[in-house]
Amino acid sequence: MTPLTTVLLMVAIPGLIMGAFNWALHPLAVLFEFRQKTPPALPVRPRVSVVIPAYNESVVLAGCLDSVLASGYPDLELLLVDDGSSDDTLQIMRRYEADARVTVISKANGGKGSALNAGIARATGDVFVFADADGVFTPHTIPRLLEGFRHDKVGAVCGNDLPINVESPLTALLALMTHVGTGMTRRALALVGILPIVAGNSGAFRADVVRELGGFREDTVGEDLELTWRVQFSGYDVEFAPHAKVLAEVPSTLKGLWKQRVRWQRGLIQTARIHRARFEQWPSRPVDAYLPLNLLSMLALPVLQLAALVLSVVAIAVGDLRFDGLLGMLMWAGLGLALGVSVLALILDRDWRDFRLLVFLPLWVPFSVMMSCVTVAALWHEARGTEARWNKLQRTGVRTMVGRAGLASGTGTP
Repeated sequence: MTPLTTVLLMVAIPGLIMGAFNWALHPLAVLFEFRQKTPPALPVRPRVSVVIPAYNESVVLAGCLDSVLASGYPDLELLLVDDGSSDDTLQIMRRYEADARVTVISKANGGKGSALNAGIARATGDVFVFADADGVFTPHTIPRLLEGFRHDKVGAVCGNDLPINVESPLTALLALMTHVGTGMTRRALALVGILPIVAGNSGAFRADVVRELGGFREDTVGEDLELTWRVQFSGYDVEFAPHAKVLAEVPSTLKGLWKQRVRWQRGLIQTARIHRARFEQWPSRPVDAYLPLNLLSMLALPVLQLAALVLSVVAIAVGDLRFDGLLGMLMWAGLGLALGVSVLALILDRDWRDFRLLVFLPLWVPFSVMMSCVTVAALWHEARGTEARWNKLQRTGVRTMVGRAGLASGTGTP
């Protein structure tokens, strides 16, 4: 064994071990489906406050508001927070004020956390549902979220966000990744009580828990992740409701995807820094033991993957490594495993139409490389102290998948 191959193995083996740990969680997603169903621990029909912050969202806002108001939940209030938009977002919101369920709040631009807190301050519900301005609700979104409050110690429930704009190989791949990374992985993590995230575009929180914890932090771009960690650290459980679906846009360009994922990774780094003292304590809950492993997987594993890729290219170039040997076997095994997990994820989500997306599975490899580069960029920006902003997606308004929600396109009028 040459020195180069030895170094490659030293880099690759830890990455393979962490990767195997992640894949080992997936079978737990099947057990989630057979978990005993219990009635919600909430009042029979709790008052629900849907809080939607918006900054320059005129392209998609009306469709979102139409879907929430038409969802049919009887005791609903909708709080719309304009965070200093420079387009006609506020004017669109004002059109909905004739509906008694709607409250419009206008404020100077302060970021997403600030906008969410402005909505919380005016909310009167027993449960807060937080959504982005491009989200499209189904008639089942809110009831399914409420079903996730299975017992008194459930503090938050994460819904299942699905792409609405599947129109290209990139968005098709992201739709497929959503089934695996969201639908399947979150089932597994929720089953064992270690779900670390309630997505900002499809999450429900008990109002008393949010107020007890002081709402969202306004000094991080990972405000949804950070609040979820505090919910867990405070002794509450976080559940997953796979059939509480919210359709929302995914990035339609590589530039948009890069910006979004760098922001997500920076949010993770910032949240870990905020709660670093927690990692110095003896674990008191399962999530305490899981989070360090999750951080290694999300931050260290991508760096190892890039290092292993560079070393592999060099080793192949000098003849130390061949595709017809161990490397070839690992590549085929990895693609086979990815195919099996993707099929299982689609079955669990009961999304038979998305089986057509499997033809884009080979794009998983370059996607994984790009996500590793994203992590390196996020680590670099955090190390340099580069200013982090909301930096939301440039919306397109494309809604190719809205039919799966049983909804027609929004009209833009209440």
